[in-house]
Amino acid sequence: MADFAHSPSLIRLLADCRPGYSLPQALYLRDDAFAADLRLLGGRWLLAGHVSQATDAGDWFTAEFGAESAIVVRGEDGVLRALANVCPHRGSRVCVDKAGSGAMFTCPYHAWSFRLDGALRAAREMPASFDPADHGLTALPLKVIGGLVFISFGAAPPALGAAETAIAAMTGLYDWENARIAHRATYRVAANWKLVMENYHECYHCGPSHPEFSVLHALSRPGNRSLSPDTDPETGLADVEAWGPAADGCETARVMRSPLSEGCLTGSRDGKPLAPPMGRGGASWNGQCVFGELGMTSAFLAYADHGVLYRFIPRGALDTEMEVIWLVRGDAVEGRDYDLARLIWLWDVTSAEDKLIIERNQAGVRSRAYRPGPFSLMEPGTQAYVARYVAELSGAIGGPLSEDRGTHGL
Repeated sequence: MADFAHSPSLIRLLADCRPGYSLPQALYLRDDAFAADLRLLGGRWLLAGHVSQATDAGDWFTAEFGAESAIVVRGEDGVLRALANVCPHRGSRVCVDKAGSGAMFTCPYHAWSFRLDGALRAAREMPASFDPADHGLTALPLKVIGGLVFISFGAAPPALGAAETAIAAMTGLYDWENARIAHRATYRVAANWKLVMENYHECYHCGPSHPEFSVLHALSRPGNRSLSPDTDPETGLADVEAWGPAADGCETARVMRSPLSEGCLTGSRDGKPLAPPMGRGGASWNGQCVFGELGMTSAFLAYADHGVLYRFIPRGALDTEMEVIWLVRGDAVEGRDYDLARLIWLWDVTSAEDKLIIERNQAGVRSRAYRPGPFSLMEPGTQAYVARYVAELSGAIGGPLSEDRGTHGL
């Protein structure tokens, strides 16, 4: 992992970043830049999953990010906790499966066992001086907002503040707290995570690259990306952009209402409902969807009858996972209330298309002919995202934009 205090070459790269343009080539390619990114992102709030993955005592699931792994577990006291998936004996992964349930955790290497709250339960053949209280699993910050489980691998993640309020309003409208997961899929993209996120934040590419999405969403057409602080009298929801171009010690968030095309009620082939309505947002079938995000690698989309969660997971300088999670109402039954193939169709095909275009983008960025290009009028989200990234990393490594801008506890 890069030491932020000794990154003169990264400081020079950040100084070369031109406002309103994509990033210098090296920030998309170099291993030291990727290591700095992981340290920056790992200290922020990250989407781990949904509360329905651990409803009963002993239920657990793992969430990975870069080289890190966390266990999210429901304790005997009903409390949801996050624990580092690292045995304090010799460092082995404790949970090797993606999910499970049990009364305790046992490390598969030397059989140290741990209670559900992470406390050490038993360790064989240890000396008399050994204190079990000093050798439990490391607790990680965890926050549940509207059924969404967020964790951080940093000891002091950014303050949530307005971000929590905004996401709580969005998820509350659609009652995601009482939803359940209908399907999960992972798309591996041979590209730097920043190119993946830049693509997600603009719809300039939607017309040429996502014909299925573009038929259904007005966002794909010029002039239809706008945020309004005015409250919708029907749903009570307002747009929020809780971030700016400077690191401020607070987590970033966005909630953006967006109309569907005329006659469309949800993200289906024909615009017709796919599943039972969710919460107050679904009851009105008001012909809109809501985009949301919290932090720099987690995003969500709410339709009246289902939700879509995106977990963007950097794996290497040129390797990123996009995990997509589809939510439905908690009492919805597959085959009776919805057809799974119809439910996942749009964001399955869109994610596959994104993989293709992002990998083409990365191929061009690797060329000697690459030069940072200017953002269009349909890319304000990407422009803002890139500016915030530059400010955050500059603040973390003491770069040219770091003065009085904080380090988010890193």
